[in-house]
Amino acid sequence: MQSFPGSPARSLFAAGIHPSLTSFTDEVCATFARLFAYMGTLALLGILALHGWEQFILADEPTPKPGWSLADRSYPAFAVSSADLRQKSAPYTKLRHPLGGRKDILRWIGPAAKLAAELEIYRPGGEFDPAAGADLAARMGGTLGLETSGTLDSKFGSVALLRQAGVADANSCLGFFKRIDDPALQISGFSCQGDGLPARRAAVGCMLDRLTLLTSGNEPKLAELFAHAELKRGGCAPASLTADWMTAPEPPQLRGAL
Repeated sequence: MQSFPGSPARSLFAAGIHPSLTSFTDEVCATFARLFAYMGTLALLGILALHGWEQFILADEPTPKPGWSLADRSYPAFAVSSADLRQKSAPYTKLRHPLGGRKDILRWIGPAAKLAAELEIYRPGGEFDPAAGADLAARMGGTLGLETSGTLDSKFGSVALLRQAGVADANSCLGFFKRIDDPALQISGFSCQGDGLPARRAAVGCMLDRLTLLTSGNEPKLAELFAHAELKRGGCAPASLTADWMTAPEPPQLRGAL
């Protein structure tokens, strides 16, 4: 008996999926894709609307000022070499601010566990306040404020000196303050070492003269500043230096006719 070949349509149906089923599947996938895209757009619009509402509500609220925190894992960036072994150095304190500022603080303890001197190197960040340094009087343990006591020529340039207001010269610690614009740097502190302001003036000069940079991190300008300062480094007189016209806080009084 002669056999007849099957219909092409019948062979296609037997070998694969019916075209109508394929078309239905494609339509379902496309519908789900459009549905997910629509839902994603709605979610994005909702997030943007919520964010805008929060910004509107919080616009008039003051921004909190975060404080300083200890940076124990950071390495010391500065050091002061001292030839006076009678003074004991307190632990090196490192503070960081969330907005980028950093303070390195060195302290020296004198007799009877009393704070004898302090040196603070402040590298400001976004938190910088032009009035920074106003806390120097409190750091020196005074409540009546400070008054000028001349200037000191150091390897960092001219440094302003300040004494405690309302305190006799023999009992007043001597503060100092130096601000550098480029790189942004502020050096401040005080010394209570020695008898009288002239000896404390010499102690401040030695402290600044012996201040060295251990690491600049990612601040090449800071390294350049200290490299140039070292070229201007002078001799360091002992803190027990007696008063004379070179160390007196006021300009010398000339006598006789010229």
